[in-house]
Amino acid sequence: MTLTAYQAAGVDIDAANRAVELMKSAVRATFTPNVLADVGSFGGLFALDQLPANPVLVSSIDGVGTKVKLAAQLGRWQSVGHDLVNHCANDILVQNARPLFFLDYIASSKLEPEAAAATVTGMAAACQAIGCALIGGETAEMPGVYVDGAFDVAGAIIGLVDRSALLPRLERMKAGDALIGLPSSGPHTNGYSLIRRTVEGRDLNQQLADGQTLADALLAPHRCYVHAVTSIQQAGFTINAMAHITGGGFVENVPRILPPMLSARIVTQSWTIPPVFQQIIAWSGIDRAEAYRVFNLGIGLVLVVPAVEAAPLLNQVPEAVVIGRLMERKREAAVALIF
Repeated sequence: MTLTAYQAAGVDIDAANRAVELMKSAVRATFTPNVLADVGSFGGLFALDQLPANPVLVSSIDGVGTKVKLAAQLGRWQSVGHDLVNHCANDILVQNARPLFFLDYIASSKLEPEAAAATVTGMAAACQAIGCALIGGETAEMPGVYVDGAFDVAGAIIGLVDRSALLPRLERMKAGDALIGLPSSGPHTNGYSLIRRTVEGRDLNQQLADGQTLADALLAPHRCYVHAVTSIQQAGFTINAMAHITGGGFVENVPRILPPMLSARIVTQSWTIPPVFQQIIAWSGIDRAEAYRVFNLGIGLVLVVPAVEAAPLLNQVPEAVVIGRLMERKREAAVALIF
């Protein structure tokens, strides 16, 4: 078959069209009545109906880091799609926003329609699970910009919250408030440059102490906390702040939600570090304190709740655990890790 001039330059328009056809049905399955344009429109259209009294749009954009390289190595594209949506959804959740719609971007040196479609199918499934419409995206084939075999994904999410419900509520937090941790599903989307270096040359099919293979544990999709938080709030519990434990771990993310006169005391023995993290720590030799700055170590979301609500909340949510307290801050760091 004779190549077109554009194909000879490394770009295949037919491959892009095939990718879109493969993903169309999955994308359409996320559409809500608010979506006014079909797949392939120049711009996604979303009607803002039934707005709260003082609507605030909350946005976030992110990628999945070098986890995508491990996913490519193992050919597990759908999990990356879940990672992307769930990470972004959690980032706006901590401000108490719920997702409205999502847009994605996939870039590669050479577009593989099946891989791109599988990734978007994963995104669509994650969007559908939280009532978020996937209303647009872009697949870019850029030889010369990306090295051969390279593949990257990014996404942007838009959510909505009433201004009166915005978090964090700095003025309501006080010394003694409980820090409640919700479990992660694994490393989520952080620390993978160290993880990939650590597992290079190792058997990814080996079993960990919990019965998972190393590959399954490392590619477990980033957990989404939208339903868990909604359930806690609907049960009447007060959440004054939330921290998504992503890049920077506990040390960098918890201070982002605290007023200047308070610090967080986190007792690291409050929960058991999952086997995948224990193994990575052992193999890499990473310093224990640094590990709490790089990884989530089994806690993906931290809630700040009044002390009197901690025990009832644990009865309502058995998977939750008290991991620490807020303290009056004097000269100490914003986060104190107690080993």
